[in-house]
Amino acid sequence: MTGLPDALAGLRSARRAPADFDAFWRDTLDSAAHPLDPVFTEVPSALTAATVYDTSFAGSRGHRIAAWLIVPRPAPAAGPDRPAPVPCVVQFLGYGEGRGAPLDWLLWPAVGRAVLVVDTRGQGGANLRPGDTPDPVGATHPQVPGFVTRGVLDPAGYYYRDAYVDAVRAVDTALAHPAVDPGRIVVSGCSQGGLLALAAAALHGRVAAALVESPFLCDVTDAARLPDRQPYRELLRFCQFHPQHVGRVLDTLAYFDGVALAERAACPALFSLAMRDQVCSPASVATTYHHYAGPKRIGVWPFAGHAEPNGYQRRAEVDFVAGVLGDRPGAQAAPSGAAPVS
Repeated sequence: MTGLPDALAGLRSARRAPADFDAFWRDTLDSAAHPLDPVFTEVPSALTAATVYDTSFAGSRGHRIAAWLIVPRPAPAAGPDRPAPVPCVVQFLGYGEGRGAPLDWLLWPAVGRAVLVVDTRGQGGANLRPGDTPDPVGATHPQVPGFVTRGVLDPAGYYYRDAYVDAVRAVDTALAHPAVDPGRIVVSGCSQGGLLALAAAALHGRVAAALVESPFLCDVTDAARLPDRQPYRELLRFCQFHPQHVGRVLDTLAYFDGVALAERAACPALFSLAMRDQVCSPASVATTYHHYAGPKRIGVWPFAGHAEPNGYQRRAEVDFVAGVLGDRPGAQAAPSGAAPVS
């Protein structure tokens, strides 16, 4: 029993990953093995139950990536002089969103986990949650305003190549802080953030669990079938005005597709699917879920749209993480009538 409607059960992608997919990412990560240089600067805050660190690290190409690390306090005592390290959720962000303010990210510290909220390079300039990380990489061809078509004619120069490397190095940054338990790192995100969580789970070997909500850029096999909504609209406009490049666009996206990442991830994952999602289609999310190689569960929300607030989903995530990590702080059963999680 998957919890999915019959129409979404068993879906598989018609496209396989490029033959050199694994070599591409191995070489990419090898070339990004410069010093991480994480910086954690404690900042004053009104929070009485957590400590906030203004954080940065050297992401892809050595570019500085901003983040917040919020650590609950006091942590359970490991001994008379040192608190025990806590699990950490590495939180990736939706398209256009920045890290915002620490007060925006209190769920995980409230249930005893640290959270590392990671800017997505260049984003957060026109959002209620602003970002602090520029993207210094220059454009190599004309692009539709935004990020989805930046460098899309060449996998080596594509915007999301840098973003995926940043995601992997964000996990390394969480591992570098002494308050974080290195054996209990969780990656999480919705939409673009769900895609980045998939990338981190697939490309980093020390992720304990993944929370993947309505992931973007999954099972992109035919540009003509993409929804005319942001951020897919950027791809549609590019293909409209550069039809000679459609094949190259799809060839590039094959190296970044969430389905290929899912096939390479081994940690337990909780997926979330919104049946009224008009951006990341239920079929694309279900397909990615079916291709996921590790242990998995999925929550299906029949009346939810894309990235809509969902307190029941947050509760399911808290319980799932507690179950995977084996400590179950404050775990609660899902309420009757909630969407099935199987």
